[in-house]
Amino acid sequence: MKIRKYMALGFLGIVVFPWFVYLFVHVLDTHTWQPWASRQSQAEQTQLTSITRMMTQSSTDWTNPVWQQRVTKQLSQAGLEAVIRSPANQVIFETGNFPNHPSMWDQQVMVVQDGRLLGTVQLSASPPGDPMAFIAALLALVFAISFVGWQSRRNVIRPLEAMSQAALQIAEGDLDFELPQTRTVEIAQVRKAFYTMTEGLREAFRKQAKLEEERRFFIGAIAHDLRTPLFSLRGYLDGLEQGVAASPEKVAKYAAVCKEKADHLDRLVSDLFAFTKLEYMEQTLVRGDVNLCEVITKAADSLRPQAESKNVHVHLELPSYSGNDGDGGHDGHGADHDRRRCSGAAGHVADCLTTGDAHLLERAVTNLIDNAVRYTPEGGDIKVQLHAKADRLFLTIRDTGPGFAPGDISHVFEPMYRGETSRNRGTGGTGLGLTISRRIFRSHGGELTAENASDGGAVLSGWIPRV
Repeated sequence: MKIRKYMALGFLGIVVFPWFVYLFVHVLDTHTWQPWASRQSQAEQTQLTSITRMMTQSSTDWTNPVWQQRVTKQLSQAGLEAVIRSPANQVIFETGNFPNHPSMWDQQVMVVQDGRLLGTVQLSASPPGDPMAFIAALLALVFAISFVGWQSRRNVIRPLEAMSQAALQIAEGDLDFELPQTRTVEIAQVRKAFYTMTEGLREAFRKQAKLEEERRFFIGAIAHDLRTPLFSLRGYLDGLEQGVAASPEKVAKYAAVCKEKADHLDRLVSDLFAFTKLEYMEQTLVRGDVNLCEVITKAADSLRPQAESKNVHVHLELPSYSGNDGDGGHDGHGADHDRRRCSGAAGHVADCLTTGDAHLLERAVTNLIDNAVRYTPEGGDIKVQLHAKADRLFLTIRDTGPGFAPGDISHVFEPMYRGETSRNRGTGGTGLGLTISRRIFRSHGGELTAENASDGGAVLSGWIPRV
């Protein structure tokens, strides 16, 4: 029930219920439906007859002040009012302000002497009250007020007080409270909103705690990743300074290791810088038409030296050369071979176009192919496929490496997460590449997922909207 309807019914009950009780008790008491009438007792009737006779027989004294005072006193004692009018309807005598109200009953007598109208005597009185009905109405009023007050406290006041207390508890961080049920629609809606808000706050607190835990883990992982190459770098530099590397070959080896560690630090700092910018990526995207085939080819070309050093074959299958010889470059130089073939297939450019930031998309694809190169064993293969379907471009990168451990698949996109098999840093990753790639895909309205192929190896699949 809505609160306006509830308050209106309560007010109506307070006003109407006592009157109903009064009339009901009055009817039971008088055995008739005459709310403003009262049966006169024999004594009252006799007194009324006596006063009427006295006033009609004293027509000669109607204007006598002494008589008027005596009659006024008798009428007052009897609870009556009287007025005497001349034949011309002029008032000869009146006791105060003579009432003329429907709730009054009156008796009128015409005084005639010797066939001549001397005047009219009119007596009037209020019907006597009904004490039992009045007491019953008073009790009904008290009951109605008490009942409405009890219902108001139960359905309005108590819930509001509980909500006020709950708001104070929430302000202090205490989300454990209980709000009473209510039949009032508006308050029930507020009660439901309170519980919804509380559940939202609980979820926010859980996320905050999780983020805090991730932050601590992230800082610890960064400290570890920075300390490891720095420790190695310092060791080799100390060796050079102290003359441990006596021969030119050793000096060159020490310098190469120092350069490798410096490159690793540069890569880590670069990934950290990119990761910190991901939160504001939506605001910093430089959007334009992007040929994803060219992006993939450039990314593959940039990683060709690393792939060749491990004798890993990178095969590109792009829409721009479908229908040609499907070998895709099994000679170990497939990335470069595919790039040349892609550039000559302008008729299929529409199957590669998307809208986005070309630099970020290239970084995302580079991270994905780099991840595959690092985890693919020597002599393995990596297949990069792009195909268009409806309004999306689908990218799949599959390698012949060990794949993801079953417990790692749900965590591979978390910052700084590494499966147990790669915690020795032998692969040279920073633990941020897949995280950055997924966020770039999502910032372009797409998605990136990871899984294991049925016959072995990892599969990274993503899509972004097509132009």
